[in-house]
Amino acid sequence: MRHQIHLFLTALMFFTRIPIPKIPYHSNMLQESARYFTWVGILVGSITGLTFYLSSLVFSVEFSILLSMLSSIWVTGAFHEDGLADCFDAFGGGWKKEQILTIMKDSRLGTYGVIGLIASLSMKFLLLHELVQIVSLYLLPFILISAHSISRGMAIVIMQTLTYVQDIDSSKSKPLANRQLTLSELVIASVGIILPLLILIEESNLQFELAISLIPVLMGALFLGRYWKKWIGGYTGDCLGATQQITELIFYFTVVLIWKFI
Repeated sequence: MRHQIHLFLTALMFFTRIPIPKIPYHSNMLQESARYFTWVGILVGSITGLTFYLSSLVFSVEFSILLSMLSSIWVTGAFHEDGLADCFDAFGGGWKKEQILTIMKDSRLGTYGVIGLIASLSMKFLLLHELVQIVSLYLLPFILISAHSISRGMAIVIMQTLTYVQDIDSSKSKPLANRQLTLSELVIASVGIILPLLILIEESNLQFELAISLIPVLMGALFLGRYWKKWIGGYTGDCLGATQQITELIFYFTVVLIWKFI
């Protein structure tokens, strides 16, 4: 049990700015901690949802949504947004694998990255604002929690179905490079997806309708996986960040459609 706690704290340390106590660490722990990526999503989504709800008691809905988005960015250190911007720059400006990987490593933000980041954040704001118009303020935090956990689960899908693309300037393997999750580890990750979704279903009284929301999200992840594989032969850490951001948007978009038309 202590080892499992250490693995969760490892995932928390790597993907958030939340302070954690000192724990024993070895090179394989981040790979093993992938089973808790969705659980980190639950925590980040909870902070985001709580920020929105408390802010909505004082401020306008629009400002509360903005504060919730900023809280997510602050808690994660814009980790996933950075990956999304790097992917827009790399795949937008590169035509060969070597070019794409070189651009992806560049810390400078280019035109494609800026446009992609602005578009992504704008779409997230507008989709959340759309959701507030059709669901209660009380329910939106549960949607945020599900979105953050499910989208991190889609990053695991990429890890399970593609191979890691080696750094072109280094012979060293990356932390998440060469290990797939075992069946028991996948179960732990899946519970981190199913649990918040079940709570959302219970609170909203939408059962089958919300359950099918996983289908377009999974299809989006698989499409991204095919795209990554086509152009660079696999995935990088930035690809995982982009997958999380894009599938989070797909989930919001799907929930909007479900509430409006089903």
